[in-house]
Amino acid sequence: MSVTEGFGVRGLVLLCGPDTPELPGVDLRVERVGSRPGKADVDPLLPEADHLVVVGTDADLAAVVLRLLRKERLTGTTVGYVTTDPDSAVAELWRLPVDPVRALALAVRGDVDPVPLIRDDAGGVLVGSGRIGPVRGVGYCDDDVALRGAARTVEVTPDPDGGAGLVVRVTRGLVFRRPVTFSGRAFQLGCIPAVPEYDGVRHPRPMKRWTWYRHTEDLRLVRGLA
Repeated sequence: MSVTEGFGVRGLVLLCGPDTPELPGVDLRVERVGSRPGKADVDPLLPEADHLVVVGTDADLAAVVLRLLRKERLTGTTVGYVTTDPDSAVAELWRLPVDPVRALALAVRGDVDPVPLIRDDAGGVLVGSGRIGPVRGVGYCDDDVALRGAARTVEVTPDPDGGAGLVVRVTRGLVFRRPVTFSGRAFQLGCIPAVPEYDGVRHPRPMKRWTWYRHTEDLRLVRGLA
């Protein structure tokens, strides 16, 4: 049974940002919120919905999911996603449609398939792709040394294959060198100050230490066919 066919399920569509177009044929309540919506935008709406459809970018989705985390509503809320970015890392990772009509149909009528939710030690979440680089330092994926020295990029994503939580890809300085891949529950980095990027957003300042790790609760993402 799809999420909106359950008895008493209350659905809500969040259009993120002033330029996000409205979608035709939506039979759920629609609210327009700001880009990367925060507490004032999202929190008053959460008690009114068991199922959210987020229309926007990966950064918008991460902002909404962060509010679910902060309000302890991850377990009780399902989330569908309609990306407005054809290069969305979330859509690629979880094989979601980028066509708005198909994405909306899946987000409203698809099945829930929980996926790992990644947090960072600065209080944020990662739903798609995080990057640091160029970078020089020492990084661990659980107990394995993932980096010692310099790398062109370090990329972290949730694990799409049902592993421990996240996948780390370390690419050294040579242009055509393949990344070395690790998987585990956490990635910890100590480095010469570098700026992390998460879901397309740059951290406001360089960091000497950074950690991404799997949260104890999953994100109840709609991504299966009904």
